[in-house]
Amino acid sequence: MPFDPTPIACRVSQHLQALADPDNAEKMAAYMKTSMPFYGVQAGPRDQIVKTLAPDIHLADHHNYVALIEALWHLPHREEKYIAIRLARRFKPFITPASLPLYERLIRDGAWWDFTDEIATHLVGDVLNHHPHQTWPTLDRWLHDPDRWIRRAALLAQNRLKSHTDSDKLFAYCLHLASEDEFFIRKAIGWALREYARTNPDAVRNFLNTHADTLSPLSIREASRHLKS
Repeated sequence: MPFDPTPIACRVSQHLQALADPDNAEKMAAYMKTSMPFYGVQAGPRDQIVKTLAPDIHLADHHNYVALIEALWHLPHREEKYIAIRLARRFKPFITPASLPLYERLIRDGAWWDFTDEIATHLVGDVLNHHPHQTWPTLDRWLHDPDRWIRRAALLAQNRLKSHTDSDKLFAYCLHLASEDEFFIRKAIGWALREYARTNPDAVRNFLNTHADTLSPLSIREASRHLKS
C-alpha cells in the first residue's frame, strides 16, 4: 500500500490546535514579521509533539520521507512547518545528498531566516559533514544563486562542523559575498565566522585583520563578538 502522510499531518495539526494560544500567536507572528498564521505554540511543546508522534511514524524509503515532510510543510500554520523540519532532522538515515533538493525547496518556499537557518545548520550541514564531496557542488551553486536565502544557507551550512569546517571554503564564501548590501547576508557572514572562531580563533582573527577593508562593519562586529583582542 502506498505511503499516505495525511493521517500523520492531521495528528500534528490536532496536537497544535489543542495547545493553541491566540495571544501568543499574535506575538509570534509580530516577532517573525509575517502574515503566516501561528497557533501560538512554543518550541518546547512542539518538540514534545514530535517526541510523541515519531515512534509511530515508519518510513520505508526516501520517497516516504519526502512525502511526509512536504505534507506537513504545505499546511498553513508556521508551527506545522517547524515540526516538518524537526521530523526531517529526526529521521537521520534520510539526511543524505538525495534530500538536498527537498531542503532547497523548503528554503526557497520558506524565504525567511527562521526556516533557512535551521535547515542550513541542521540538515544541509549534516549532509555536508557526512558527504562533503557530494555536497560541495550544490553549495557552490547556491553561493551564486539569486535567492538571498539560498546564499545564506550556503554560508551557514558549516556552522556546526567545528574542527571539520573547511576553512578555505568558509573564507572564500565570505569574501565572495562580502560586497553585498543585504543585511541577512552580512549578518550570516559574521555568524559563520563567529562559530568557526570557537574552534580556531586565530584563523578568524587573521582573516578579519587581513580583510578589514572588504568585510562590512556588521560582519566584523558579529564575527568578533567572542574574540579576545
